[in-house]
Order: sequence, then structure tokens, then C-alpha cells
Amino acid sequence: MKIGVLTGGGDCPGLNAVIRSVVRKGTQEYGFEFVGLRDGWLGALRDKVVPLDIAAVRGILPRGGTILGSSRTNPFKHEDGVARIKDTLTAHGVDALVVIGGEDTLGAATELSRQGVPLVGVPKTIDNDVAGTDYTFGFDTAVGIATEAIDRLHTTAESHMRTLVVEVMGRHSGWIALHAGVAGGANVILVPERPFDIDQVCGWVKNRFRTNYAPIVVAAEGAVPKEGHVIVQDRALDEYGHVHLSGIGEWLAQEISRRTGTDARTTVLGHIQRGGTPSAFDRWLATRFGLHAADAVNDGAFGTMVALRGTEIVRVPLDETRGRTKVVNPSLYDEFEVFFG
Repeated sequence: MKIGVLTGGGDCPGLNAVIRSVVRKGTQEYGFEFVGLRDGWLGALRDKVVPLDIAAVRGILPRGGTILGSSRTNPFKHEDGVARIKDTLTAHGVDALVVIGGEDTLGAATELSRQGVPLVGVPKTIDNDVAGTDYTFGFDTAVGIATEAIDRLHTTAESHMRTLVVEVMGRHSGWIALHAGVAGGANVILVPERPFDIDQVCGWVKNRFRTNYAPIVVAAEGAVPKEGHVIVQDRALDEYGHVHLSGIGEWLAQEISRRTGTDARTTVLGHIQRGGTPSAFDRWLATRFGLHAADAVNDGAFGTMVALRGTEIVRVPLDETRGRTKVVNPSLYDEFEVFFG
């Protein structure tokens, strides 16, 4: 069999580990031949296909990003998208795909699977919000980067006795904000799942100053105030209908300064969370996903996604994950409110 591999959506630490793993096992155990589709679904649409063998994946385990490139292309937004993808696969003799991506990329994969494209999905996202799996690779690295940033910002906040607002990624879910905020000793953590009261936030800030410590506020980019809306700087939409989120951190800093009469500044971590070397856990999880994706292809288990459940890798029907987002459980968030203020 000849297998195509593509990576879609935002880049993510651990993508190369999956590519390496699926190629190594597929080639050595099953005798598969591999090709890579450049730049996600865009490469499938434009016939951008490259050879992918063991030599090509040697040494890429610790590298961030993806050697295949990525894009946020939605094939269903392009004329004759499905037919063009099928034509590309036929032209190169590709029998099946391994699709590595998040909610949007796997959503497109689900529909393509329904329309007869044999494929297996591998979940990835630093936001950890893909339904059906306990964790996605990239999340652990992002949390580690955000936690280190918070650790460093504590000293600056206390030196100047000002509030520092740290904006982290998390469009619909607050997993990074909650994990990094708790690990970094933040005094306020704001997540999309729990609309916040700005007066309460300012009350926590004031209380922190009363104890002669400077507050750290961690906010997911999708956090929203009560009676408010998501704050954005640019309302342009990508091909999946998403706006580019950023702005809640600056809004919070301005409101905290105005309402408390104290200085507040913002740090937006942005793409720093995505970049660089993946953590040991992310390399381990991505490698396991790749191994099991190769097994799923060999077994003909198309239309499924490999997933982590506890310590086991299982197969989940892609249909069961579509249109669902894994969000922070309210009771989990409530566990940590004792540290606020």
C-alpha cells in the first residue's frame, strides 16, 4: 500500500514525532510506501506531493513544527475540492491517508471519509480540546512554556508592584490557562467556559495588593466578561469561520488600571506557545499515536481516530468527535478558586 501523510491547522510540537513514527512502523513492519502532502489540505488540492521514507524522517523527533508544512485550508470551501483531492490521490497511487490535525482538519477528514476517502485521524492541538481523547500532544509543551513565562513574570510584577495579565491560547477551552495558571501560581485564572465578573477580578487584584504582593492574571484568549462578548483585534475569518482571537489581555489590563487605580500591563504569549522543541511527554504521546495509526491503516480501520484513554491508545470513530469540543469541567475549575485573590 501507498500511504499519504498530511498535517493541517496550526503547527504543534510533536507533529514530526508522529510523522517519524508512522513512517518507521509502516515501512518496517507492513512494507508500506509513504508520500507526504505538503501544507495540509492545500497540498491535496494542488497536487503538492513529496516522497516520504525513513531517510526523510531521520533526526526529526526533537524538532518542533512539521517538515510537511501546514495550512488552515478547508477543502470544502474550494470548488470541486473533494474531486481534486481524490484526483491527487489517484494520480500518485495513494491508497489511504493519515491525517494529523485538530478539530477543523479532522472535521474535514470526517466528511471526506464519508465521501469514500480511506483515512485514519491523529488528534493534535496545543489547546487539548479535541473530543474523544484524554490528551493531545503539543498541550504539555504549551503548558510548560506558559508556566515558565508566568514564573518569570512574578518577579517583574513584584519589583514594580503592578498587575501583569498573561494572555494564553484557548479559543473555546481553558485547558492551557488552567494548567499553566495553577502551576505558575496565578492569582486569577479566566477561561472561556466560565464568563467572568470584572468587578470580582478587580476585587481579587485589590486583595492581592493588600497583602503586599503583585497579582498575576492568566486569561485564555477566548475568555469573556459576563454580559459581554469575545474581544478581538481583527474580525477577518479563516476558511473555517474563525476570527483571529487576541485582545482580552489588553482589555483586562485597561479595566484593572481604571477600576483599581493601579498599574497593569499585558503579556501575550501567542505563537511562542506553539514553537520549539516538544516536551518528553509530547514526543512519547505523538510517537504512540503514530505507531497505532500505522496499525489502524493496516487493519483497514478507516474513518477512525487514534486516541488516548487513560494509558491505552484506542480507536474512536471520527463521526463521534465531529462538532464536539472538550471543555474544562466546572468542578475542576472550582477546585482551584481557593487560590484566587
